Amino acid sequence: MTDDSTRVENAADRSMLTGDEDDSVSDAATQDIRDFFADDGKRDEDLEGFDEVDGDIVHFIIGSSHRIWEEGGIGLLYTQYGHNMSLHTTEGTTYGRDAVMALTQLTLAAYPDTRLFGDDVVWAQHGDSYQTSHRTTHAGSNLGWSQYGPPTGKKVKRRVVAHCVVHKNMIIEEWVARDELAVVRDLGFDEFALAREVGAADAQTRSGPVAIATGEVSRLRGQLPPVEIAEKPEGMSPAENMVRSMFQQVWNSRRLDTITAYYNPAAVIKTSTDRTLNGPVELRHHILGWLAGFSDLAISIEHMMSNERSGGTVVATRWRIDGTQDGPGRWGDPTGRRVTLMGFSHHLVVKGMIAAEWTVFDEFALLKQIHAPTSALQSPFEPAQVSEGESERAGADE
Repeated sequence: MTDDSTRVENAADRSMLTGDEDDSVSDAATQDIRDFFADDGKRDEDLEGFDEVDGDIVHFIIGSSHRIWEEGGIGLLYTQYGHNMSLHTTEGTTYGRDAVMALTQLTLAAYPDTRLFGDDVVWAQHGDSYQTSHRTTHAGSNLGWSQYGPPTGKKVKRRVVAHCVVHKNMIIEEWVARDELAVVRDLGFDEFALAREVGAADAQTRSGPVAIATGEVSRLRGQLPPVEIAEKPEGMSPAENMVRSMFQQVWNSRRLDTITAYYNPAAVIKTSTDRTLNGPVELRHHILGWLAGFSDLAISIEHMMSNERSGGTVVATRWRIDGTQDGPGRWGDPTGRRVTLMGFSHHLVVKGMIAAEWTVFDEFALLKQIHAPTSALQSPFEPAQVSEGESERAGADE
């Protein structure tokens, strides 16, 4: 049991995300939108090559999102996205600014009253470039045609995290996870039937997760246990190292008995499809569900960064899960298919323990990998099919 004073101190209170008093960078987590844009043009840090309207890197991220998505300034993508930028999701990589513009137009046509609520921005500077992890809540109404069909008039809400590399006013690379399953459910679709339908369509256009992974999931060393976590790299903060250790010990080494060593008893964990877990006991059950459905599941950390706040340290992690769907769970009957899933977690670390977590991943992309028709999948062991006409032409050329 935890007394009330400890519970209040370690609860997921938004005020704990406020920047330090000495931190001159904008505070996306707690600042009102009116005050935020009242600061247009007030430079608090040296932003070489950025527009004068941007006071700091957080101002650039929040302001750009608002102007493009809510004010309709889609053409700002020409000045704020590199022409040859790459966009990474669980479903693959899209190249070029024009593809980002097409996706933005498609989304706004389907949800024209979209609102992007900036929940937090974690950032790091590397020379004259920045990396940012922008956590947002998207809300809107399905008033136009979407990739799923005609308008339904229904309201949708989903959380999104975008990890951007920004160089002199240009986003040159981006990783995004959207809680698409929340949208599918809000629109009233049968998620399994839609996953089969859209998965097959994605396979036909080769735009979705159609390749079958091969080989062993990299977690064990043959018959030996998982490797021990390496020493803390130089420059990594204690909070980042603690979160890195948690992923390795709890998830990869299956040491669920150590959850209480990492998570405060009053920790609140918010994950995709609006699930909220309260404390280590509910988190343990949640993790067991994943391990039951994917017995060889392995999680790999691809990037980490953190910012000090008045209430603690916020650590932003981009991770990837690999595994085989070989057990029961909320994803349907076992199929034996290998899957991969990219996701993001923001952890609020207070006094060496996790007080709050926000995790986002695209669970609908996972369902498409599991439920796409077998005929739509591309096996690495099967040669490309040659049509009868192509075969006849090949014979004529011999």
